[in-house]
Amino acid sequence: MATASDSIRFILNDTDVVLSDVAPTATLLDYLRLDRRLTGTKEGCAEGDCGACTVLVGRLAADGRGGEKLVYETVNSCIRFLGSLNATHVVTVEHMAARDGTLHPVQQAMVDFHGSQCGFCTPGIVMSLYGLWLTNDTPSRAAIEKALQGNLCRCTGYEPIVRAAEAAAKARPSAIFDPITRARDTIVMRLKELRPTQSITIRKDEAFLIVPADTAGLAAVLAEHPAATIVAGATDVGLWVTKQMRSLNPVVFINGIAELQRIERSDAGLTMGACASYTDAHDALASAFPTLGRLLDRIGGEQVRNMGTIGGNIANGSPIGDSPPPLIALGATLTLRSKAGPRTLPLEDFFLAYGKQDRKPGEFVENIFVPALPAGDLFAAYKISKRRDEDISALLGAFRITLDEANRVTAARIAYGGMAATPKRAKAVETALVGQPWTEETIRAVQPALETDYQPLTDWRATSAYRMLAAKNLLMRFFLESAGEKAQLQRFEEVA
Repeated sequence: MATASDSIRFILNDTDVVLSDVAPTATLLDYLRLDRRLTGTKEGCAEGDCGACTVLVGRLAADGRGGEKLVYETVNSCIRFLGSLNATHVVTVEHMAARDGTLHPVQQAMVDFHGSQCGFCTPGIVMSLYGLWLTNDTPSRAAIEKALQGNLCRCTGYEPIVRAAEAAAKARPSAIFDPITRARDTIVMRLKELRPTQSITIRKDEAFLIVPADTAGLAAVLAEHPAATIVAGATDVGLWVTKQMRSLNPVVFINGIAELQRIERSDAGLTMGACASYTDAHDALASAFPTLGRLLDRIGGEQVRNMGTIGGNIANGSPIGDSPPPLIALGATLTLRSKAGPRTLPLEDFFLAYGKQDRKPGEFVENIFVPALPAGDLFAAYKISKRRDEDISALLGAFRITLDEANRVTAARIAYGGMAATPKRAKAVETALVGQPWTEETIRAVQPALETDYQPLTDWRATSAYRMLAAKNLLMRFFLESAGEKAQLQRFEEVA
């Protein structure tokens, strides 16, 4: 049997990179600036918020037709670990201009429309707009603003930057000019050659990292190292390193495992691999549950959504994670896997206490199954945060109600995040609702039951009193919006 590989291999701009001396917590940003002297990429916040460190990472992904496509996504290099880059193409701002110094249309538009003042944030903004330029020929203003959600500019303001993005979209030279478009076919072949067929293990001093090639390899690794830190998108773990200065050892990188990235739709529901990113899962979730599409758009910026995973948001057990409450309300189930085999449980049962989940030594989250919403069920999710975009939730409420022909509640599933030590159902409210008419009077009568379900804490995001009041108000909002939709539907049917 062949031995495990001992190096990370990827492409940096137009250069092949082979690294066999890598610390588990070495970041892409430090590598670019310190080792390669590619200093266009900046360090601002070191936590994935400001976007000054934005680069593009290209990877091969399923195209939904049994083949593959080359996808380029913006990422925060400050919290992206080198160990997660095997078989990828990293593109920095230095790669955009032509060899004779001619600026890329995105760069030129930023100059022409005065989109930069101090310039610190500019390379990251250029990379975000470049990612949009590659994927959207005629972006709307909303699409441009969405692409810039994860980029902070304190000098210029965003109007000239938006105008630059609009102008760049109209300035599309031949494919020979753009470095990514020109080399796309070649990059696809090179990335296929870089794919590992066996686990990669790299030791540096006393620490080591492992990159399993598949789920069987991951199960074997965790059986041997059950206390290892599992890293998918690193949008959470990255801050353990850059802000908390933790030493992690060993670290297992799973973002390249194709089996964990699958998204399958059926009449029964939606199955998402644990490493499906927010971006990958967006269309499938938004199609089946429109309210989740709107929610996902408010999780981080584009860079965070491109890196962060649904499975990671669940596995970290955060009481303020945005995806668990709506998934619990929808009755999602979780499949855990170890060398001994798979184990499935209701998602709500996975969260035991603050910082504690029902994950046995050697187990990892394999996939999440979300049942299809029965016709006629009412469902919505609402996020409360200090900023509308790119902010951590103070609380999040998710509501699902089933009504009979007499407009009485026959079933209720309500879950909140940010109200307890774990994402948790409001069972007292659910019990109080069942059998009652779906009216404003009923909602007012059951709102006090939330005080039985939750005793929220006060922290810098919100006071206990605010959280409780907001939770009650979200329940009323759900009723008012759902009642309005039902009334509109009834009027439409009567007219038709």
